[in-house]
Amino acid sequence: QVQLVESGGGWVQPGGSLRLSCTASRSIGRYAMGWYSQAPGKQRELVATITSGGSTNYADSVKGRFTIAHDNAKNTVYLHMNSLKPEDTAVYSCYADWCFGITYWGRGTLVTVSS
Repeated sequence: QVQLVESGGGWVQPGGSLRLSCTASRSIGRYAMGWYSQAPGKQRELVATITSGGSTNYADSVKGRFTIAHDNAKNTVYLHMNSLKPEDTAVYSCYADWCFGITYWGRGTLVTVSS
């Protein structure tokens, strides 16, 4: 089993930045990982993904503002969030697509963007 622990959420004013971290209990080097967001009363949305080779993909709503990156030595995936907007307010959860078709999830971290 793999545990994923997110950190870095909090409150920020519009236009501000945050960096979310997701640290795995095991090596992530061979697995795709990513971040979802879920705003109050809305469906979960895929925000960004990164493959083991470093290829990335983003939701249109965050392109140019968010960057996903991984540090395999630290078993950590990051989500750098810039130019934050109130509509970015959500719980952000990381996931890892592990072997045998298993997906592991973190518990999430809350990001609040308001003035």
